[in-house]
Amino acid sequence: MLHYSVVIPAKNEAIGIGDVIRKIANLDGLEEVIVVNDGSADDTAAVAEGAGAKVISHPYSKGNGAAIKTGAKIAKSEIIVFMDGDGQHRPEDIPKLLRGLNAGYDMIVGARNQEGQAGWHRLIANGFYNRFASWMVGHRIEDLTSGFRAVRRTKFLEFISLLPNKFSYPTTITMSFFRAGYSVGYEPVTVLPRAQGSKSHISLWKDGLRFLLIIFKIGTLFSPLKLFFPISLMLGGGGVAYYSYTYLTDGRFTNMGVLLFTTSILVFLMGLVSEQITALMYREK
Repeated sequence: MLHYSVVIPAKNEAIGIGDVIRKIANLDGLEEVIVVNDGSADDTAAVAEGAGAKVISHPYSKGNGAAIKTGAKIAKSEIIVFMDGDGQHRPEDIPKLLRGLNAGYDMIVGARNQEGQAGWHRLIANGFYNRFASWMVGHRIEDLTSGFRAVRRTKFLEFISLLPNKFSYPTTITMSFFRAGYSVGYEPVTVLPRAQGSKSHISLWKDGLRFLLIIFKIGTLFSPLKLFFPISLMLGGGGVAYYSYTYLTDGRFTNMGVLLFTTSILVFLMGLVSEQITALMYREK
């Protein structure tokens, strides 16, 4: 049987977090429940402690990702389960995630179905993120942004300095694991409605843009040619098209054509060098 720690980042979740902790306490293999109180203005810390959790409080709100990092650093078990404290993630799904780790995976993500998405706008956005990230890392990603996951702590800590302090930590850790060659699996889970009175701290536009920027950041860090080569190809194609146009109309090769061709070559070489640096970095690991 796997023994594990459960880490719950929480901000103003006093309404539902007590019930979540008490349900987790009934599971086999549990070593500890760590609640990272991220500058809550309500009684989240007191309620969590009263329910039997170990509570670590930030003096002010640092962000969901910062709370995750705090919990991962102090967790005692080699296996960590991350989940929300608002009642959406079911504790009874934890054994399903652990079975995947027991089968040899390094991280198992609780994948939400369409009903588990908070509205059609997030369903569309997450679908785009999943497809784009899958292309970036070369593997199928079923749920890029799910915060419900079980992971091997030592491998998670390898990337902790890359994790942002806000809500896009699942994006970063998922893509990092894939690029590092670690095994990532998915397990369908049921997502419940939030505890009545609890509200989401995610902003659709602000955090959605942050997710997209994180994808580009991780892409350039772990798979540079996936970004540089298409750009180089477009510039080179533009150079060919412009040269053809000026040759047919003026019978000459213009400076703009030279600029497009030169830029195309430079962008490709930048991607190639970046790819080699990345390969050396992972060979050292």
